[in-house]
Amino acid sequence: MNTILFDLDGTLTDPYEGITKSILYALEACDVFDDDPQKLRNCIGPPISYSFREIYGLPEDRIPYAIRKYRERYGKIGWAENVPLEGVYEMLDALKAKGKRMAVASSKPKAFVDQIIEKFGLKPYFEVVTGSGLDGSLGTKALVMQEAIRLLGASKEDVVMVGDRKHDVLGAKECGVKVIGIETGYAEENELKDAGADFVVSDFSSLTKLLLSL
Repeated sequence: MNTILFDLDGTLTDPYEGITKSILYALEACDVFDDDPQKLRNCIGPPISYSFREIYGLPEDRIPYAIRKYRERYGKIGWAENVPLEGVYEMLDALKAKGKRMAVASSKPKAFVDQIIEKFGLKPYFEVVTGSGLDGSLGTKALVMQEAIRLLGASKEDVVMVGDRKHDVLGAKECGVKVIGIETGYAEENELKDAGADFVVSDFSSLTKLLLSL
């Protein structure tokens, strides 16, 4: 397989500080005061609407307001409260040297994805960068991945997705592509395996070897 799609949060970078502080900011605006650490960890990866709906149980009519408040903080400072995961540059260098085609496929709005990969010098590695729209378009992981595949002009048989949460695995399954779960992010124990990942690896060294062997 010559084409690799990467998730961003928890797969290439650690966004914990920016996401969790922005979630707490939004919850407070909704008069919800819940700083349970496990709930906050579970918010790293899924679309933000999912987190407010499924993790915090906000009523459907309050979710648009919560998202606006989240983006109010995240768009100013939260996106930069982020750090590349250790070993990510070495992995990308090795894959690029072998001629692998690479893209980012994130549930995060593309406007923020672009800022993050530019800030950390990741942009040169990727032919295509996709994310959701601020208007709600491409609102599922599968839709984001389908857009990345379309822009790359790739065959699904030549594509593998790399992600750290079950939403990455389920999105890849919906798209009909292979998926590798990497345990660098915030998945619960056995989450990736139980979701149906074709492979599960623990670090970038193992991931690099696997990607070069496929």
